[in-house]
Amino acid sequence: MSYKAPIEDIVFNLKDMGLLNDVLPLPGFEEVSEDVVEAVLEENARFVEEVVAPLNVVGDREHSIWNDGHVKTPQGFKEAFEIFASGGWQGLQHDAEHGGQGFPKVVAAATSENLNAANLSFALCPMLTDGAIEAITQAGSREQKETYIPPMLEGRWTGTMNLTEPQAGSDLALVNAKAVPQDDGSYRIFGQKIFITYGEHDMAENIVHLVLARTPGSPVGIKGISLFIVPKFLVNEDGSLGKRNDVWCASLEEKLGINASPTAVLLFGSGKSEEVGEGAIGYLVGQENQGLQYMFVMMNAARYNVGIQGIAVSERALQQAQEYAQERVQSNALEGSAGPVPIVNHPDVQRMLATMRGLTEGARAVAMYAARANDLSVNHPDESIRASNKAAYEYLVPIVKGFSTENAVEVSSLGVQVHGGMGFIEETGAAQYYRDARILSIYEGTTAIQANDFVGRKTLRDGGAVAKGFVKAMHETVAELKQAANSSSQLAFIATRLDIAIQAYEASIDYVLETAKAGNVRAVFMGSVPFLMLSGYVHAGWQLARAALKCQGRDEAFYRQKQSTAVFYAAHLLPRVSALSAAVQAGDLAQESLAYLKTV
Repeated sequence: MSYKAPIEDIVFNLKDMGLLNDVLPLPGFEEVSEDVVEAVLEENARFVEEVVAPLNVVGDREHSIWNDGHVKTPQGFKEAFEIFASGGWQGLQHDAEHGGQGFPKVVAAATSENLNAANLSFALCPMLTDGAIEAITQAGSREQKETYIPPMLEGRWTGTMNLTEPQAGSDLALVNAKAVPQDDGSYRIFGQKIFITYGEHDMAENIVHLVLARTPGSPVGIKGISLFIVPKFLVNEDGSLGKRNDVWCASLEEKLGINASPTAVLLFGSGKSEEVGEGAIGYLVGQENQGLQYMFVMMNAARYNVGIQGIAVSERALQQAQEYAQERVQSNALEGSAGPVPIVNHPDVQRMLATMRGLTEGARAVAMYAARANDLSVNHPDESIRASNKAAYEYLVPIVKGFSTENAVEVSSLGVQVHGGMGFIEETGAAQYYRDARILSIYEGTTAIQANDFVGRKTLRDGGAVAKGFVKAMHETVAELKQAANSSSQLAFIATRLDIAIQAYEASIDYVLETAKAGNVRAVFMGSVPFLMLSGYVHAGWQLARAALKCQGRDEAFYRQKQSTAVFYAAHLLPRVSALSAAVQAGDLAQESLAYLKTV
């Protein structure tokens, strides 16, 4: 089926929910108006619908092909990337100083979602490039910024993130790639990296690899890791491409999904390059042994963007399921009918579609609200407002990543279910979204890693201050709902259910804080994923409740549907918060009961 960018819902979040009003007056966005934003969204929609989306099925079937160290992407990918580059899409959210367009993150989040929904495999390449640009912008030298950032913004070069090794997955303390210093100030890099997205491809002139490695005598563990720029082709002083570096693609992984995206095994220093000899030439970014903190810049950007990917896949699955349910005729209506009716009339199909929509639109609202916080944290002139929004954004990132990607698995699975047996057949395309979605809760930090970060760094570190700040804001929304309840039984219902969910959220926060203070850390982390997920459900419910207030009294079809989604979410999805909260608060008993699983 064709993909249609959800511009109406995106614009609702930007305008009706007040995100643009909060962001556009900030310093740095003087040239960005609502009209300009709408024009960008319309052009982005046209591009992804006409150019990128038609390649989704093609890429899934053809895969990227490896041959003697070289990789050919599927038919049409290279040409589509050239159009992407010439349209300036890579530089949309980056600083104008190096050639970016300097748009707010709330706008870039929307265009990124559309690109990922159109073709997740294709969109992975610019996503990793965005991360490389951010890392070099924050930690690179002036020369490195001038050399590597403009060509990436122009789409002539792309970027990668090289962390994982065969023995070092999520535990980066085990990284053992070596960086040997040279007399000219460069380093020779030796080692193997795996799971490198777009580590080799034919869509750009050069690939800028950001690589974690250890210098001689560095401390053990994560404190001894440094970050290096290792270009596929060395760069001459005039900016032209020089010698082929000693970095080689040994193979591509065969995967469950995102088949068009080349996931490379890269060899650094294998002696494959006759031009530079043995050892890939690399350049230190920042200071030695500070590499992990620099790479976290890239990782945090990637984690937010993977959350956007979850929303994107959910939207694509929802659209296809909705269209199929309207066309597929099966069984008479429960109340009686002259004959079989489209399955969209059956209550359980309606439940599945409403669940898909509620999770998708709720997660989108949370992600865009988080992007607003990021814009305020970077651009607001008041230091205290910058600080509070920075804390809010950092708190929300693991929610955006964990909640949205787990949702994508549920939503795409429901999409298969709506199709029935035809959903299990590759021909319909529903199965691809399910396959593609499954990686999202794994890469760039599993849901468990997001949850541990959410508990340890985002809740315990500040004594729950940010969490309780959100709780206060949620209570204010409940008060607004109750004030409006006299004119709407629906708002009254949402207020009741949201209030119950907030209380469960508060109880979970208190349990985490008190149990950690008592020293029972295992009990806290036994419930870390349930705590993350319940936080996602309540934050999404809060945003949909706010949306319902904005829709009250508006008769257009979009606003009626939006309010209906909020009501259904309150009825069927917010109750999950109480169940998850009960699981969190039973952490001590649960972890004791599982003692038999411990081996150390």
